[in-house]
Amino acid sequence: MHQFGIFYSSIIFFIFSTLSFTAIIVFPTNFFLMNTAKKNSYIGIALALITVIIWSGNFIIARGVYKQIPPISLAFYRWSLASVIIFFLGYKKFIAEKAFVFANWKYLFWVALMGITLFNTFIYIAGHTTSAINLALIGTTAAPVFTVIISAVILKEGITPLRITGLLFCIAGVVVLISKGNIATLLAFRFSAGDVWTLLSAFVFSIYTVLVKRKPAGIFPITFLFTIFIGGTLLLLPFFIIETMVMPPVVWNNNLFGSILYIGIGASVIGFLCWNAAIARIGSVRTALFGNLIPIFSTLEAVWLLGEIITLVHLVSGALVIAGLVLANIKRR
Repeated sequence: MHQFGIFYSSIIFFIFSTLSFTAIIVFPTNFFLMNTAKKNSYIGIALALITVIIWSGNFIIARGVYKQIPPISLAFYRWSLASVIIFFLGYKKFIAEKAFVFANWKYLFWVALMGITLFNTFIYIAGHTTSAINLALIGTTAAPVFTVIISAVILKEGITPLRITGLLFCIAGVVVLISKGNIATLLAFRFSAGDVWTLLSAFVFSIYTVLVKRKPAGIFPITFLFTIFIGGTLLLLPFFIIETMVMPPVVWNNNLFGSILYIGIGASVIGFLCWNAAIARIGSVRTALFGNLIPIFSTLEAVWLLGEIITLVHLVSGALVIAGLVLANIKRR
């Protein structure tokens, strides 16, 4: 992380160049001639890809600043910034829909608690007490598994043989990447307190993903984010106050300030808008599977920004994950 500052001057170009590549690869030449259902499917896939590209940068930043700021403070500043931005974007729409919002306050409370208050906070806590290997392995493989199970139980979404096969391919790809193809690394795997926090973060995020699928149709997307961002931040506030009373004050610098800007604007506002839109178009299970691409994109960022070398392990891992996503997204005729 000694070259961590490079990230700020390069990430915007990386995101938009990758998005351009995504648009070329994902959308077929006859996209505009397709029916609405097929268009929505392609758009949903593209939105899921956009999200994991942005969120992969979030993991790099979170790891880079964990020694500079306590976990709850990092989460609170992130969501406070996101809440300010979403306030200006969604205030008028919220006022117009406030009666419907208050009528669904119990549902919105649980969405805010799971997706905003707990998910990333657990990740930031885990980063202090577990290795990067454990963090990535548990987080990226557990969430899709949880989502498949919860969706089958709550939403009655079918678990087809192709979907199971695709999920197994994704898990295999992530395991190959994290273990660097060395079985000894996996055999030496042990759960720590941080691993439990990571597992909890994956579980609550899978609940959030499933809950988003059940969003009341009368709530406009920007109103939905307005409500859960502000609600989730308010739920974090008492824990933030307690943390500031017992932890040393945060020493601000350019890297930390830039990190808050990125995760507050990119990983929060843009990322959640895209993720929720993807869920609405292709479902919670199919969307969740794209989370397995996060370590792949993180590796590409490390190669490009930090000068790390890409190996055969990275290529095999990427091929397995992409194959898994293709299999999981094939619909039965």
